[in-house]
Amino acid sequence: MFIEERHEEILKIINEKGRISIGEIQQLFNISVDSARRDLRILEEKSLLKRTHGGAIPLMQVGVMPPRVRDMKNMEVYDNYAAIAKKGAEFVKENDIVYLTSASIGFILLKYLPRDIHYTLVVNSVTLAEELKYWDNVTVYIVGGKMRQHGTTSLVDSFATAFVKNMHFDISLISAGGVDAAFGLSNGTDETATFQRAVIENTRKNILLMPSQKIGFKAFIKVCDVNKFDTLITDWDALEDELIKIEETGVKTIVVEKEK
Repeated sequence: MFIEERHEEILKIINEKGRISIGEIQQLFNISVDSARRDLRILEEKSLLKRTHGGAIPLMQVGVMPPRVRDMKNMEVYDNYAAIAKKGAEFVKENDIVYLTSASIGFILLKYLPRDIHYTLVVNSVTLAEELKYWDNVTVYIVGGKMRQHGTTSLVDSFATAFVKNMHFDISLISAGGVDAAFGLSNGTDETATFQRAVIENTRKNILLMPSQKIGFKAFIKVCDVNKFDTLITDWDALEDELIKIEETGVKTIVVEKEK
């Protein structure tokens, strides 16, 4: 098979499946790791795909927000979200004061947060607070303000921002619409961006939980520079070049592996 034919097949698989791994390319075309990486590099230089930590994905259209989750309790939990949440929960230690994101991954985190130690959780989601009401090992504070009545039932208005400005957190587990090494962390509304900015400024250790589809993505409003975060946790499909740029700002990156 000629290289051009192999490249066509690689692009066909990516468009059909949404991704391809280095291992898949090796097996399908009986080539070395170096050759597989070279193929992806050539195709990326032609703006035909985006290389990730372990392979490649289709080009993402910048400026298009991911679909919003409307039903937190019955949402589909993707493997990468669960793996990121599981790793993020490991950062919570006894007696910590923790801000827990109202994004969908915050709801997934409930499955993995420690149940055998005591700590304090601050949430700005009525849905999260409802789930936490029977947790005997945590003290729960719910941020006050105007509730968004669909999806996350989050509270992010000026009252909510004023509330968290009077707090200090040991750890914040945060997610957002996108993160880009140059543009920083970003979100879809000015209220959310302002609220998150206040949380980040009042936190000793900021942990960013970002599924791969949000890496290199720019949402509408900038929240802060990426170097405000101590650690970024993402998954196996994250854009490799973007992760390198983020690491160069001083942020530690953790790429979780897909469970087999």
